[in-house]
Amino acid sequence: MNDWAPIAKEYDPLKAGSIDGTDEEPHDRAIWRAMLARYVPNKGVTGDPHLTLFVARLNLQTTEEKLKEVFSRYGDIRKIRLVQDLVTGFSKGYAFIEYKEERALLKAHRDANRLVIDQHEIFVDFELERTLKGWIPRRLGGGFGGKKESGQLRFGGRDRPFRKPINLPNMNNDFYGEGSAEKRNWSREGTRDWRTRDRDHERSRDKRWPERERSWAWGESERERDSKEERSRGRERKDRDR
Repeated sequence: MNDWAPIAKEYDPLKAGSIDGTDEEPHDRAIWRAMLARYVPNKGVTGDPHLTLFVARLNLQTTEEKLKEVFSRYGDIRKIRLVQDLVTGFSKGYAFIEYKEERALLKAHRDANRLVIDQHEIFVDFELERTLKGWIPRRLGGGFGGKKESGQLRFGGRDRPFRKPINLPNMNNDFYGEGSAEKRNWSREGTRDWRTRDRDHERSRDKRWPERERSWAWGESERERDSKEERSRGRERKDRDR
């Protein structure tokens, strides 16, 4: 618990697929895919990764000029790269902005997140591809993105940090035989006493059953005998009256 942090220090697909980073089995196939992937960052990307900002959820109509106009207010920009489709040339909705100074980067990271540009609320974070060890992009099942509807949520990033795991203290429970040895012996002896008591009760009940049956049988015979005597008396009275 001392090393726990809401933001991942090293990317692990299994932990990223868990709300508190404690899962031991992947809950979807994308995590399996990310665990088996061997991703190498693009060597063609230039610039300082520690001065680069990742901007996502952009309007597809937003241009590099618009991004430069908005993000230049935080400091001097060295380079802007709006990621576009190689075939169509259309924007993919995210970009990378490299600043000249770290102070400008931190200011943009703090203030530009959830800023509305062209009617879209944007998301801003540091670049992770070249700075976070073990990074796996979203297309290979990794990343920190995902929607609730898809069931492929990822945790450990700025937008969806880890929740702190519940750390339950070890509590002694005498009911389950924990605690001191004297208490454990007392509880075991007590259970033996109850068992022997139950056995004696069962045996005595088994002995009483034949006696009850005999008494029931005797009671039935007595009643039959009384009824026969009453019938005979009634006949004798009728004979006398005649």
